[in-house]
Amino acid sequence: MGERKTALVTGGRRGIGRGIACALAEAGFDIVVNDLIEDDEVATTLDMLADRGASAVFSQADITNLDSHAALLDSVYAAFGRFDCLVNNAGVMSERGELLDATPEDFDRVMAINLRAPFFLTQAAGRRMLAEDDARPGRSIVTISSVNAVMVSPEKPAYCISKSGLPMMTQMFGMRLADHGISCFEVRPGFIKTDLNVAVRDVFTARIEAGETHIRRWGEIEDVGATVASLASGALPYTIGHPVYVDGGLGLHRL
Repeated sequence: MGERKTALVTGGRRGIGRGIACALAEAGFDIVVNDLIEDDEVATTLDMLADRGASAVFSQADITNLDSHAALLDSVYAAFGRFDCLVNNAGVMSERGELLDATPEDFDRVMAINLRAPFFLTQAAGRRMLAEDDARPGRSIVTISSVNAVMVSPEKPAYCISKSGLPMMTQMFGMRLADHGISCFEVRPGFIKTDLNVAVRDVFTARIEAGETHIRRWGEIEDVGATVASLASGALPYTIGHPVYVDGGLGLHRL
């Protein structure tokens, strides 16, 4: 086997981030797991990655603090000496409620985590990748958005608006970095079973069973992970900037 590639996964200690990290490990990547806190969930994730043959380290950082980005990227090179893939996964849900009652505090919090942080981390990652090698092929930046990038949910306004900015971000960086062997992708999950939707699980389960998704089951974190690993491994070599849906057909329009 050739030299293993490396990936940095933000928000990787559990949930979708863990699923992505595990899929990348199985695809031959060594992993830097980033998250805001270090706890037993981190230890579990690192053990799971080791079981899949990956070398893995944890790098604690609050990505909303832009000053932390340099040290976070340094940790990738310190651990593995190269940088092949950034996965912008970290994100939060906004407060659910009446659109007309949305608060500036919640809006600013969600925007800082879901949009501002990945924009500037992608910027910093692009610079580092270019400084390492201006034209090495096979590198990627994968950003996890949501079907709410284009589907309206008025009860979670800040979340929808933050996710709607990520497609434009991905397209801009995709254009800027394509000539340098760095492909940018956006992944749009639909109903994925995570802690973010526990409060509305029963409601959405009924909608799924009624056929709102054409594949009538909840999406799993492994579904998102498999998609990201395929993109990072070069499965779409002539594609940049476009969204890849992991939604069971939720976004398909029926006449």
